[in-house]
Amino acid sequence: MSANVQKLCESTREKLKIAIEKLELFLNHNAMPQLAEGGQDEETTRYYEGFLSDLRHLLVFSEMSYEKLGVALRRANFDEDFAQKALYNVYHYGVNNFFYPKNESYSEDGRYAYTGQDAIRFRKKPVQAARSIVLDITKVYEDLRDELTYYENDYLTEKRMQNQV
Repeated sequence: MSANVQKLCESTREKLKIAIEKLELFLNHNAMPQLAEGGQDEETTRYYEGFLSDLRHLLVFSEMSYEKLGVALRRANFDEDFAQKALYNVYHYGVNNFFYPKNESYSEDGRYAYTGQDAIRFRKKPVQAARSIVLDITKVYEDLRDELTYYENDYLTEKRMQNQV
């Protein structure tokens, strides 16, 4: 089992690296002035403030998880419990924060997931750069969700049974 967890840590870390690089690039080049093209009303301003806040939180959670997975992989003796907790945190904080952003500037509509259309629906029509960053990283977080789904329920249930949560 330890080898499987180690491989999962490695692939998860690589996926996070991709998302982090894309998020950093977007956030380093886009702020309210770039998103609020041509001046906007108060509702639109609040929308983009929430949107940027959600992406900053997602970046921080992803970076923290990336670092923890790195620690797990660099240890002389692979600590499976530490690694599993790190994977749980990727799911709980990273994946969930991507698909359920606090400010709800976008959401996933599962009806579109299997139609070949984008499953992400925006609350307001965003500028192209904002739309693109979310759609660019969607596949990464979909893959992470699929690979780490065990850590949503089964991992917590197992830990509760061991009285370790």
